[in-house]
Amino acid sequence: MHIPDYIKNIAEKLENAGFEVFIVGGCVRDLLMDLEPKDWDITTNARPEQVLTVFSNSKYTNIFGVVLLPLKNNKEEVEQIIEITTYRSEQDYNDRRHPDLIKFEDSLDKDLERRDFTINAMALGRLRITNYELQINENEIIIDNEKYVLIDLFGGKKDLKKKIIRAVGEPIDRFKEDALRMMRAVRLACQLNFIIELKTQRAMIKMANGIKYIANERIRDELIKILISNKAYDGIIMLNELKLLQYIIPELEYGINVDQNRHHIYTVFEHSVLSLKNTPNQDWRVRLASLLHDIAKPCTKKIINNNITFYNHDIIGARIAKKIMQRLKFGNNDIEKVVTLIKNHMFYYNVGEVTEASVRRLIRNVGEENLANLIDLRVADRLGSGVPKAKPYKLRHLEYMMKKVRHDPISVKMLKINGNDLMILLKIKAGPKIGAILDVLLSEVIEDPELNNKKYLDKHSLKLNKLDLHELRQQAKEKIEEKKIEDDQEIKNQFWV
Repeated sequence: MHIPDYIKNIAEKLENAGFEVFIVGGCVRDLLMDLEPKDWDITTNARPEQVLTVFSNSKYTNIFGVVLLPLKNNKEEVEQIIEITTYRSEQDYNDRRHPDLIKFEDSLDKDLERRDFTINAMALGRLRITNYELQINENEIIIDNEKYVLIDLFGGKKDLKKKIIRAVGEPIDRFKEDALRMMRAVRLACQLNFIIELKTQRAMIKMANGIKYIANERIRDELIKILISNKAYDGIIMLNELKLLQYIIPELEYGINVDQNRHHIYTVFEHSVLSLKNTPNQDWRVRLASLLHDIAKPCTKKIINNNITFYNHDIIGARIAKKIMQRLKFGNNDIEKVVTLIKNHMFYYNVGEVTEASVRRLIRNVGEENLANLIDLRVADRLGSGVPKAKPYKLRHLEYMMKKVRHDPISVKMLKINGNDLMILLKIKAGPKIGAILDVLLSEVIEDPELNNKKYLDKHSLKLNKLDLHELRQQAKEKIEEKKIEDDQEIKNQFWV
């Protein structure tokens, strides 16, 4: 165990000013588990205005007794901000999110009572200055050759040993105070590989609808942490079993009991969560794409000639995923990445049947930065279907083909002619016609990279310039649609999807 010097210095300054100081919460839990704390929280009986007196550069701009203390480096740059919080109790949570009454307290026990789970409700203080009257547990701990005392009023240390997530006091009361704590219980269970205690589970099921009152941004942040963990699959299963998923991503539950075709042995929901479980990628966005890639199957399911089909579930699924992520306030870049992967997850590839041009179109559609992610999504899809081999020869061959054509032209920027060249060559001003000509040229070059030479492009541009804007756009559109129809037909012939 080790406590950073800057935390010790903060505690010592408050102690020298006559106040009681403890480190508290998740950092204490991590210390006891031999994990390096990500954040350090300090609590004290000093009132906010007294903390401001001890630390002149600190700030207090809230009603929760949290003083922000910036820590600077030798260049006077702020490296991190430490929160110093006054002991407090809270009462009444009519909006299921914020306390209606906050009261500053003089004793630590009142502060620990308001915390979420027993493993987060422990505090550590230096024994030589602690005047706290120990009520239940007394534990001396040596940290950095100095004696500390562990204040553990609710059996947090015992629950750590048993690997249990247990609410402090009455769990229903804790979840009434902040419904997000239910999702946090699942997240902690995933991160720490713990189980949620049965009484706490029953309270979560009973209070699950309280999650509706939580800001979507907070739900999003907890969901990302679950996806990042090594137990992401277990987390989604827990959210479903504890009746929370129906309020977070109800679209996923539509796939429960929805059977699939002969290529699948699992229902849509089972396949989705198993795909998540088997995603060989640590990026939470790829994991989310794996979870949501078949989100549209329940609404696209049809029986044609006694066969189950899900035509266009990739396109419709991308739209549904976008709505889900927008609802949960994900950033635009993250939405674009997930939607792109889902939209293209049905890419068709059989060695000897697919041309280099189709691989270039795939690269253009998904972006070179997403190629490896798309392969990982296909691997997750395959393993989530129960097949024994994650990456067959044809996927390895696709990786080879992607590398082979990666420098071929797939965007207007890669053409050997640009807008300025066209304006000079054709003696026309900048306008939409320039872009339309470039689109037509690109559609042809993607099919045959050998055409990407200045002589051919100049000659063909002179010919295209004789067409009006509508004709140019129509020609570019027809070429793109023609190839899309070919690709779609190949997919439908290969898969019953």
